[in-house]
Amino acid sequence: MSINVKPEVLVWARESAGFSVDEAANKLGLSDSAKSSAVDKLLIIESGEKQPTRNQLNAFANLYKRPLLTFYLAEPPKAGKRGHDFRQTPERRGQRENAILDALLRDVRVRQEMVRDILLDDDSFEQNDFVGSVNIANGVDNVVQAMSAKLGFDFTDLSARKGGPDDLFKRLRTAAESIGIFVLVLSDLGSWHTAIQANVFRGFAIADKTAPFVVINPKDAKSARSFTLMHELAHIWLGQTGVSGSLSTDVPTNKNAKIERFCNDVAAEFLLPDRHFRDHTPDFHKADVEAARDAISLIASRWSISEPMVAYRLQRRGELTTVTYQTLRGEYQNRWLAKIKRDKEKKKTGAPHPSILKQYSLGHAFVEVVYRTVRENSLPHTKAATLLGSKPGAVEPFLKRFEAKRGSYVSSLAGQV
Repeated sequence: MSINVKPEVLVWARESAGFSVDEAANKLGLSDSAKSSAVDKLLIIESGEKQPTRNQLNAFANLYKRPLLTFYLAEPPKAGKRGHDFRQTPERRGQRENAILDALLRDVRVRQEMVRDILLDDDSFEQNDFVGSVNIANGVDNVVQAMSAKLGFDFTDLSARKGGPDDLFKRLRTAAESIGIFVLVLSDLGSWHTAIQANVFRGFAIADKTAPFVVINPKDAKSARSFTLMHELAHIWLGQTGVSGSLSTDVPTNKNAKIERFCNDVAAEFLLPDRHFRDHTPDFHKADVEAARDAISLIASRWSISEPMVAYRLQRRGELTTVTYQTLRGEYQNRWLAKIKRDKEKKKTGAPHPSILKQYSLGHAFVEVVYRTVRENSLPHTKAATLLGSKPGAVEPFLKRFEAKRGSYVSSLAGQV
């Protein structure tokens, strides 16, 4: 049975997903025949000469990461809001990678809006006044102080850095969630096939006073997650919604670049306070790569953050030459790529239960909202499934596991994901 679909919607869905006609025809499983090629078959459908079957339409929806109902629209929808694109670095990001990112951000926005509606239905809920409460003119130090006070986290206290980067991220994430910020660790649409690498995006913030959201890309180094979290929290305090990329030392040339630089500086000061982080660290000449490398390793270990972040901080302070910084940055990047390669070659064994992975990804605060509203019979399992990114039948088993081990998943998994 064929379905009446507007040709321009089919073309839009393919192009917005980042596929050429050749790529889509191959991914859809279309095959060449004596009469026409696979590409010709797809073009015939996209031109409107032939309507797709229901099975073909389902294949389009799965490949292009669009809801099935999208294909029944009278015309292509307007471009969705990504927010500001704060990404400054020159790494190549293809149309396909950005299309998957847009799909992920659409999914996050759907969840955020659902959580927002749930919170607004609660008569006792109060708006988060810290969202959009500062601006760049306040200066880095004042913003850091405001964030530290609200989060209840003394950024100058070295004892709060005990346990390493995983423990620091857990503490900061817990502090953010305790004041009403939902912190998700996501990089795909539920399948490793759609995983988005860190050079495409590192974080995303939705600066909403009711349900502020932060998304951290787990494809980045675990030791870098605290920096990304604090960077995105700075966007929340500024009231700026948008997607962020890798660090850049280029001089800002536009408004978004200036905001991104400011958020980097806020995160850097919060995690490496200017008056303290160089204590008990040997001095070195800013052109001495070997001495700088040793000092950076010591600082990173002491303050539980990544070496690239320390190098960035020192470069911004003028303690590394451009050549020294670029040399070290290249070393760290190559080391990270080598680790990724080794991890892929290792046979994965003893993987955590999917429910544990899901709670870690969504965060305790997010799952708590779903759990509470389902148990209050104000959220049906179908909508809960949308929030959790699962099938309706999987909702109750997941919530029962959460109920049995309330709050233990994130802490038990922090070092494994």
